Amino acid sequence: MAPLQPESLFSKLETAPADEVFALMGDFQADTFPEKAEQLLLDDPTFDHEYLPIPGYAPFYNLARDLIFGTEDSSIPKDRIASLQTISGTGANHIGARFLADHLPHLPTAGAKRTIWISDPTWANHHLIWNLVSSGSSGNPIELKTYAYYHEPTRSLNFDGMMKDLEANATTGDVILLHACAHNPTGIDPTRSQWLQIADLCERKGLFPFFDSAYQGFASGDLDNDAWPIREFAKRGMELCVAQSFSKNLGLYGQRAGAFHLLCRNAEVTARARSQVVELQRGEISTPPSYGPRIAAKILSDPALVEMWKEDLVTMSSRIKSMRRALYDELQKLQTPGTWEHIINQIGMFSYTGLTKEQVGLLREYHIYMLDSGRISIAGLNTSNLKYVADAIDAVVRKTAKPASNGSNGSNGH
Repeated sequence: MAPLQPESLFSKLETAPADEVFALMGDFQADTFPEKAEQLLLDDPTFDHEYLPIPGYAPFYNLARDLIFGTEDSSIPKDRIASLQTISGTGANHIGARFLADHLPHLPTAGAKRTIWISDPTWANHHLIWNLVSSGSSGNPIELKTYAYYHEPTRSLNFDGMMKDLEANATTGDVILLHACAHNPTGIDPTRSQWLQIADLCERKGLFPFFDSAYQGFASGDLDNDAWPIREFAKRGMELCVAQSFSKNLGLYGQRAGAFHLLCRNAEVTARARSQVVELQRGEISTPPSYGPRIAAKILSDPALVEMWKEDLVTMSSRIKSMRRALYDELQKLQTPGTWEHIINQIGMFSYTGLTKEQVGLLREYHIYMLDSGRISIAGLNTSNLKYVADAIDAVVRKTAKPASNGSNGSNGH
């Protein structure tokens, strides 16, 4: 008879509660509900692992096109829009930059160079993409210039500076890169009135608009509202292009689901332009991935799933707004030196906090990490960590505040 095994040293332990977030994710993965988008895809007998056509999965990029340009605006015929699937927003930005560098005519004034105008600041990859395109543009390089965008003292849009830069220096045939909504990294967008003035300037000066749309539905919670600037430019008859990503608004980060759209004057030109874009795609990646776009197409083609998605977008954008308000309120409660209204005035996933590089470095002592520019991901805040983050910001701001003078409270310029 086998000897009795001694009782485990850990037999008195209680079962620890499961992490709520990861438990929820696990429950979702285990859910066999047949209407889940991925389950619908896996159950589709036509789904396989064959190559897609060079332009990608047509149901996806056509639905993506309609999401951007709308389905009811008869002033923008679909045969004027050349669309194809890309490797998410980065691929769309690159394929658009490469196409414009190769094929966009430029009529500069004497001595002027071809120019791409990018906001200061912008998503860092914009600089890399256009610099690489320019260096590979044989005999006709593109000069990258920036236009004013962020007014550091007030943490707001420097609209006057932006318009002044473009009025004085942009020339016919230049490309202007515009963030459709939820400007990355500042979280500051033009108002509709300001968008109209930007559109007027582009029309008058003959600039070519290149929209980067990475956050449609994530800025305001409304897909149509976040696409409004693009549609306004398009209905004026301007030729333009759009780089579109579904990484954020559909959570398809790793699936690299994106699209590129080129709006031309007429159907004949559109067909020729599309053939050139498709040739670029063939030479660079041959054919894009199939899984993510098929998931997106399942959702975008099903009215019931679209409504669920819209509700999720409202939930997510509302949560981000509530975290902005909560962080602002906590800093106000702490009487943190400076003004912090910019946190609630900005929109989208990111906020330019106004913290200095020194202060960002000091925050690492509190295990809080953000870019040297002071950009923070608002989506990373929650009710459990928000007070800790606010306390840490308050501490580093006070530590680095300039000495008080004439009896006034010290401030570091926030």
